[in-house]
Amino acid sequence: MLLLSRPFVPVLTLLLLLVAPVRAFYLPGVAPTDYEENDPVPLLVNSLTPTIDSESPQLQSVLSYDYYHPAFHFCRPHGGPKKQAESLGAILFGDRIFNSPFDLRMLKNDTCKTLCTQNFEPRAAKFVNRRIRQDYQLNWLIDGLPAARVKYDEGTHSKFYSVGFELGTIDDSEDKNPYLSNHYDIFVEYHETRAGKFRVVGVVVQPSSRRTTIDDAGVVQNCNVGDKLMLNRDIDTKVTFTYSVFWTPSATPWATRWDKYLHVYDPRIHWFSLINSSIVVIFLTGMVGMILLRTLHKDIARYNQLDLDEDVQEDSGWKLVHGDVFRTPEYPLALSVLIGSGAQLFVMTGTTIVFALLGFLSPSSRGALATVVIVLYTLFGFFGGYVSSRAYKTFGGEAWKLNVIATPLVVPGIVFTIFIFLNFFLIGVQSSGAVPVGTMIALVVIWFVISVPLSAAGSYFGFKAPALDPPVRTNQIPRQIPDQPVYLRWVPSMLLAGILPFGAIFVELYFIMNSIWFHKVYYMFGFLFVCYVVMILTCSTVTILITYFLLCSENYHWQWRSFFTAGASAIFVLLHAVMYWISKLSLGGVVSNVLYLGYSLLLSFLVFVLMGTIGFVSSYFFVRQIYQSIKID
Repeated sequence: MLLLSRPFVPVLTLLLLLVAPVRAFYLPGVAPTDYEENDPVPLLVNSLTPTIDSESPQLQSVLSYDYYHPAFHFCRPHGGPKKQAESLGAILFGDRIFNSPFDLRMLKNDTCKTLCTQNFEPRAAKFVNRRIRQDYQLNWLIDGLPAARVKYDEGTHSKFYSVGFELGTIDDSEDKNPYLSNHYDIFVEYHETRAGKFRVVGVVVQPSSRRTTIDDAGVVQNCNVGDKLMLNRDIDTKVTFTYSVFWTPSATPWATRWDKYLHVYDPRIHWFSLINSSIVVIFLTGMVGMILLRTLHKDIARYNQLDLDEDVQEDSGWKLVHGDVFRTPEYPLALSVLIGSGAQLFVMTGTTIVFALLGFLSPSSRGALATVVIVLYTLFGFFGGYVSSRAYKTFGGEAWKLNVIATPLVVPGIVFTIFIFLNFFLIGVQSSGAVPVGTMIALVVIWFVISVPLSAAGSYFGFKAPALDPPVRTNQIPRQIPDQPVYLRWVPSMLLAGILPFGAIFVELYFIMNSIWFHKVYYMFGFLFVCYVVMILTCSTVTILITYFLLCSENYHWQWRSFFTAGASAIFVLLHAVMYWISKLSLGGVVSNVLYLGYSLLLSFLVFVLMGTIGFVSSYFFVRQIYQSIKID
């Protein structure tokens, strides 16, 4: 799951313990279900999602579809499919879970049981054939475990379970004919806990395409693998769906049944990234330490030893701007709102990663991660309101009512507006990823009934608290700023500084994007925790360095510069998403491309707000520290 690093031997030992694979019971986890012989074991079906295979290494769609979408013609249970209860996070991520007509009985093997016979008209055949060519996969759940395919990792020489299995296959001919998988061999692994009590610990499905024939009584006459089934695009095609069930004993206990699903393709990549990022942090921290302990320490000591009447203006540029360095920045309201929202994101992200690292977000609880993110962001609205109002009061702002209103509305409003816009595209193509109206209303209620009042309460206490008084007085007349070196201008400084925090997270960002777009389970929360801390340190140190160089060049407009310098990492996040789009995706159609780029832009915006806040706060306390250490007349 996700991790973080620290210095010297005791902390390094703790780091190794965090990164090491852990085989433990998930906390709080999901309660196990014990079955007796011949007990029914429900098989639930989830949305169909696109993936990639070895022959087509590029993802060709980002749309998901309901299992019972009319075009697929999958067999329905008696009385119609019944929707299963899902968490808010699962709904937002496109999970649509229903019951199914499959009849699985504990320890009872069945061979070639008939589900139903369906008639595929040409229009449905074209739709399904296109989904097969786009490598769509079926997602089933048995006792909370996803049905999977067995794969082999040549790098580690180990077998693992890959979630989902193919809707159909493509032949090797020049025409690349698609064949629909209409037979499923279901292998269920069980573990006997005590006499007569069994638990499901693994599910593997091997689909195949078979031109099955049945007699007038509905009995299967031919269930051999021989002739494959291809849906005709010109006339109706009759398809018989069948399945077989095989129960196999396993020594795997229930508590570790997810281990075979949680596979890391090449853990050396994570370690290399972690070591590389740590070296960058040590280098940057050393530079900041050198500035603080040597350059600044000597300057401060020399200033404090001299008489205040002596001319020391030529010694250093950063002391010359002491009368302007705490001048109110332009647009203080906008800056304070962004800082408050960034602080809210910062605390929410850190808390979520810690919860996941400790095992409280089990992969068995579908959508738990997204649900926790929403709940924590809502609850930390109090913290965001407090930070925003305190910053605005420190800036000397007077429109406090506008600050109270804008803090919980601006950033969430931008996110929600983009989300609504993209959701219309999902609705237009009948994707299961489209968020229902009821869920949208629930999000709005959570936002305005819980988050906004909490933010207003935080703003109240923030305005009641005293402002952070500057350690030096501000001159009435602003000092003229001399010409700046090229590397300290807006664009060069942002590009130079923004790439370093991005370098600390880009490897984990790549794996996270793989998990999201390829619908895989992400569980490297140990590495993610380490990268998050490294990102904070890198973001803080590089922004402090840029701020120090600005002050030395007699530029006291450091507030917005520090925010944009750190937030510039979002530019590289967006560029990384574009490169990923070019190299890993081959999306057909306007909707998939709009969705991918839209969500990438949304992610980049949140990264900008988060990292910008980290950079500003670090620079603010750095500037206060150095100016309160010198004697000013």
